[in-house]
Amino acid sequence: MTTEGSGLSVIVAGGGTAGHVEPALAVADALRRLDDSIRVTALGTERGLETRLVPERGYPLELIPPVPLPRKLTADLLRLPGRVRASVARTRAVIDAVEADVIVGFGGYVALPAYLAAGRGVLRRRRAVPVVVHEANAKAGIANKLGARRAARVLAAVPDSGLPRAEVVGIPVRAAITTLDRAALRAEARAHFGLPAEGPVLLVFGGSQGARSLNEAVSAAAQQLAAAGISVLHAHGPKNTVEVAEGEGPARYVAVPYVSRMDLAYAAADAVVCRSGAMTVAEVSAVGLPAFYVPLPHGNGEQEFNARPVVAQGGGRIVPDAELSAKYVIDEVIPLLMDPARLTEMGRAAAGAGHRDAADEVARIVVELGRGR
Repeated sequence: MTTEGSGLSVIVAGGGTAGHVEPALAVADALRRLDDSIRVTALGTERGLETRLVPERGYPLELIPPVPLPRKLTADLLRLPGRVRASVARTRAVIDAVEADVIVGFGGYVALPAYLAAGRGVLRRRRAVPVVVHEANAKAGIANKLGARRAARVLAAVPDSGLPRAEVVGIPVRAAITTLDRAALRAEARAHFGLPAEGPVLLVFGGSQGARSLNEAVSAAAQQLAAAGISVLHAHGPKNTVEVAEGEGPARYVAVPYVSRMDLAYAAADAVVCRSGAMTVAEVSAVGLPAFYVPLPHGNGEQEFNARPVVAQGGGRIVPDAELSAKYVIDEVIPLLMDPARLTEMGRAAAGAGHRDAADEVARIVVELGRGR
């Protein structure tokens, strides 16, 4: 941490999903580590996860009207200009109130108003605020494509994201994950979840809402997993349930709606079955866990692109959603968990594919830009 005391004011704009909020908060934390005089304000909407996550991390949250971008010709598209104007006006008021020196956007419907509001006001009466755009996904979204046109710096998680002038820095991940010592926390983590101290553990999660295909495939193989001595920590999502009969051996199948201590979940595990959202791939690879990545079968296929760099390094496998089944778990997942040498090799490859210092790198760029302005 510096002692110069820059007193910079930074707005981080990344709301909606954890994939937008978590990188924003990781950068906020890194800014504070770099210089505790920096004032960080988070921008969000009342409908996103930021309403819970931002206050928990100790940052002020300013809410703006959401501007979802319709993908089809509907009545929502006709209302879009008015919504944009209202959201940009509110964002400009926040920029003025906190006297922002830099805005860091992470895409999505919170970032777009921030990018538009950062420009000079009518008749140039309002100063422009420099913008840093960060794209976490392998394929950039609309908001970041627009923001990159006027941004001072453009950052991306991986090459070929579709953004011009993009510098590859990786995905900002919170320090609790990038500094995680899984071996040192293993005993505590397993006790926390009621898992046996010995034997392999499979971690299963499908994002904050869970994933039915993952839930059904793994739970249907519960008997075979238990017979192999493999325990399971399964976060099935708050709206789903997973019921598994307890086996007679030492292995446990622990099913929970949500895991708030993902650091302990990673420390308890030996391998993962999960979706391949950008943030999930970044965290799982950062802690060095072999993974079976099951891309969401909807959208533009970006989840598969997110996992490809880690898989190319040998740190995981991509499993199409339609191919994930109890049979796949039995034929592929169980043999890997029973092979400590392969687990170790894949774990090292996964850890080598990530960018552990991405949050610090983005923070340095933000401070450099703020001081230069």
